[in-house]
Amino acid sequence: MTTPLLGCIADDFTGATDLANNLVRAGMRTVQTIGVPESADAVFADAIVVALKSRTVPATDAVAQSLKAYQWLKAQGVSQIYFKYCSTFDSTPAGNIGPVTDALLDAIHGEGKGFTIVCPAFPENQRTIFNGHLFVGEQLLSDSGMRDHPLTPMTDANLVRVMQAQTKRRVGLVNYATVSKGADAIKAAFQNLQDQGYGVAVVDAISNTDLMAMGAALAGMPLVTAGSGVAIGLPQNWRATGQLAPSDHADQLPPPSGYQAVISGSCSVATNQQVAVWRDAGLPALAVDPLGLANGTTTVDAAADWARQHLPKGPVLVYATAAPEAVREIQAQLGVAAAGALVESALSRIAVSLIESGVRQLVVAGGETSGAVVQALAVARMAIGPQIDPGVPWTCVNAAAAGDEIVHVALKSGNFGTPDFFQKAFAALTPKSA
Repeated sequence: MTTPLLGCIADDFTGATDLANNLVRAGMRTVQTIGVPESADAVFADAIVVALKSRTVPATDAVAQSLKAYQWLKAQGVSQIYFKYCSTFDSTPAGNIGPVTDALLDAIHGEGKGFTIVCPAFPENQRTIFNGHLFVGEQLLSDSGMRDHPLTPMTDANLVRVMQAQTKRRVGLVNYATVSKGADAIKAAFQNLQDQGYGVAVVDAISNTDLMAMGAALAGMPLVTAGSGVAIGLPQNWRATGQLAPSDHADQLPPPSGYQAVISGSCSVATNQQVAVWRDAGLPALAVDPLGLANGTTTVDAAADWARQHLPKGPVLVYATAAPEAVREIQAQLGVAAAGALVESALSRIAVSLIESGVRQLVVAGGETSGAVVQALAVARMAIGPQIDPGVPWTCVNAAAAGDEIVHVALKSGNFGTPDFFQKAFAALTPKSA
């Protein structure tokens, strides 16, 4: 039996599996819960990830959910808390990242006290930070597809400026000139900023080497806030103290069965490409029109019937993914919040119908969509399996709609994955012939 070492709070469900995936790859046995468990029963794992759906809710609600998760994790005995947000650092215009960070620091250290970092870098997924600016590939965040995100558009790549607008603490920078010198230099920079009255430090990182050095410098820091990338550098700290025993990758899942399907609600550039590749390959795909849902010409039952007809022939895709201009037109007619809620509700009900029809391998694209689907399926915990692409593993869950059968689920952040991700996902799960 193992007392958990790391307790994580993720602001959406795809981000939670992204983080859990990196922890498993780094050798930590990891349990992911959906929401804060009602039970106080001990969880025996090296790390626990609590998946919330708090990225786009009002800041007060995000704070309340996160503090509830913190108290539950604290009761589990974890020695470090990790607040995980997206590698594109997006939240609502009012900002949920800053308020949650402030609330967690206040809970741990006292009102206005404490120190932590901000680092959404994930070089494996082309998210890097240089001189405090977040890059997506070779583009500044503000020049990437995130500028058109329907719920959380990001028009400023300067993380110091973005974070300072959200937090009551002073925000500083540990730049690459310091990070490149290694863990001791980074740790000294943290202390220097604290001595000057800073409570938060944005930290540059352009490679996994930087994340490993940063991870070593974070040993003993009560609260870390970051994307999933920083997680690869933390297990080394517990290995050094003998608290984390060497282990094989804990990514083995039961063999897959049943039909295959994809539910896609993300409207990101990456997911639009993935939908296009699927359709260009001539694979079955059904578009769900939000305006049709609103006026009744498109129904969940009709979409479910279409899927049932096609499932025996191979994987199907049901999607509400659309180009930015189409999304803006829909939002203009229905309202931003109403359009999002309508689509999430429809796709989650379609997902339940698919599981009831025998789907046992399900890919879900989009953070908000993933949250809605997992909640509709009444999933409580997830076992983390093999990685499909950086940040996206297969998981194994129990879902009421599947009876006693296991369901394999992959929750994909909208911005993640290669253009052929959907096809690749099923190939990765298919047992290799001897």
